[in-house]
Amino acid sequence: MSRDFIGALLQLNAEKGVPREQLVRTVEDAIQSAYRRVAPGNEDVNVRIDIETGRMRVFRARTVVTEVEDPTTEFTVDEARQHKPDARPGELVEYAELEGDVFGRIGAQTAKQVVLQRLREAEREVVFGQYADRESELITGVVSRVEPRGVILDVGRAEAILATTDQSATEHYRLGEHVKAYVLEVRRTTRGPLIYVSRTHKNFLRRIFELEVPEIHAGTVEIKAIAREAGNRSKVAVASRQEGLDPVGATVGQRGGRVQAVVAELGGEKIDVIPWSDDPAVFVANALSPAQVVGVTIDEEARIASVTVPERMLSLAIGREGQNARLAAKLTGWRIDIRSDQAPPREPAERPRGTAEGAAPEAPTEPGSAGVEAPAAAEMSSATASAGPAPEPLAQDGASTVEAAPAEEAVTAPRTRTRRTAQEVSP
Repeated sequence: MSRDFIGALLQLNAEKGVPREQLVRTVEDAIQSAYRRVAPGNEDVNVRIDIETGRMRVFRARTVVTEVEDPTTEFTVDEARQHKPDARPGELVEYAELEGDVFGRIGAQTAKQVVLQRLREAEREVVFGQYADRESELITGVVSRVEPRGVILDVGRAEAILATTDQSATEHYRLGEHVKAYVLEVRRTTRGPLIYVSRTHKNFLRRIFELEVPEIHAGTVEIKAIAREAGNRSKVAVASRQEGLDPVGATVGQRGGRVQAVVAELGGEKIDVIPWSDDPAVFVANALSPAQVVGVTIDEEARIASVTVPERMLSLAIGREGQNARLAAKLTGWRIDIRSDQAPPREPAERPRGTAEGAAPEAPTEPGSAGVEAPAAAEMSSATASAGPAPEPLAQDGASTVEAAPAEEAVTAPRTRTRRTAQEVSP
């Protein structure tokens, strides 16, 4: 060993990014392993390299124990004190020094292979550590390949997989294109770290807002909830931690500039930004915007919010194929029952004939009702959206149910505009 060896380590340190101390320890372990492979009886051979001079010492050393179990690597306290008077149990005591140049041609080849293998392992471990710390963050990569399993992104010293299930149906990727993605998981493999990323995860939208909105990045505006149908439409509920700061205005930006940048990154996905409220009735009314809400009745026990909207606003509240109501239910975590203010009053269900006393009657079939995918308002007077397991259908003519609701109390939502959206965001 010489200073040329130290120079080679410094070069490896610059190229691979592996710390010099770790490189030296790796080479020590590799040469030590090679010594032990070359000939039997070398189990107690140890190697130390001076990181400053590059000098290598090869010596025999054993661990001091009170009771010997492996005589090739251990010896008693009395034997150890013959070489080191103050030896204590647990210490590694050197008792003989070997010549450094003891390898033949075969041994030298073995040592070379072991050193290279250990260096590759050290490099993979360093790369894994770099990307493992980036889980749940954004990463930017260049499209290098498009395969059946997904798009492969070159992210520097590793590759990331954007699976087909994590791609938006409206997006198409070209070779050489720069793509932002959300890091879902980093796995350790024999070929290096395997990074799984997504562009459909709701936290991808959260991270993009943090990039575009300084108030969200600083924490003065908080994103409380997100409901997303990737590539189509999203709803984002925001709240302010600073008195006097309008969270919706800060998120949307002047003339919608900030939210427009987010929409552009998502390929034209529509985004509704609404104000958060601790009052579930107000929050449900806000979540159904742009539809105006006449009143909200909350049933906390069944977690159902019964919402009344003007007849002309019913189709807007439900949305195309029930999307607006479905996203509102996901955003709030309530079942939402949407009814027109001109719908007939709800009547109790009659118990079917032949039903035993106390037995639960079958759920009535409601003509013109729908689950999440509600029909047009012209053909129905109410609809239901659900964000969780659906309870038993309510007995109501021409109605269906939507996840929502705390205690039975009627709240009339203000008719003032409660959200601002990007220009592209339309119901």
